[in-house]
Amino acid sequence: MEFINSDLVTYLLLPLFIFFARIMDVSLGTLRIIFTTKGIKKMAPIFGFFEILIWLLAISRIMQNLDNWVCYLAYAAGFATGTYIGILLEEKLAIGHEMIRVITRKDATQLIETLRSKGYGVTAVRAQGIEGEVAVIYIIARRSMIQEVLDEINVFNPRAFYTVESIKYVNKEIFHRFEEERQRHWLANTLRRNAK
Repeated sequence: MEFINSDLVTYLLLPLFIFFARIMDVSLGTLRIIFTTKGIKKMAPIFGFFEILIWLLAISRIMQNLDNWVCYLAYAAGFATGTYIGILLEEKLAIGHEMIRVITRKDATQLIETLRSKGYGVTAVRAQGIEGEVAVIYIIARRSMIQEVLDEINVFNPRAFYTVESIKYVNKEIFHRFEEERQRHWLANTLRRNAK
């Protein structure tokens, strides 16, 4: 009982518990919001349950130690760190799809063929820009594949104008077949390297 009331618990262990609890609940909250906005209905409530459970544990420790200013600092630092970690997790998961809109004055036939051969959904239209005729290309890709598409665009035309927009829902993945082939190829190469 004496250990529980010691300064070590009050000013170090308790604030550390609050700090890590806040990291967990804020990270879960970030993921819950992402799942909600992406329409992943089954995961969002599960993350919400654990988010609020952990938050209740942390806030109850704060309420029992209102005179401990170190707990306040731990609570705030845990929130800030949890926000940062949640953003990193979201980037690593790269859930969902994006639409890339490319506008270029250069003939885009080669870019379109390259992207289609790699399995991306590509739609192209001719349009009239301020300086004449342009090609407008719409590309749908999984978020995890965006950098690869942008690299192709920059190789094709470093001066091309493009925007990237989040998409909530895609009803048909044209590139699904190609993605499966890419994953099989990646797995075979990984297994081959690990066998050496």
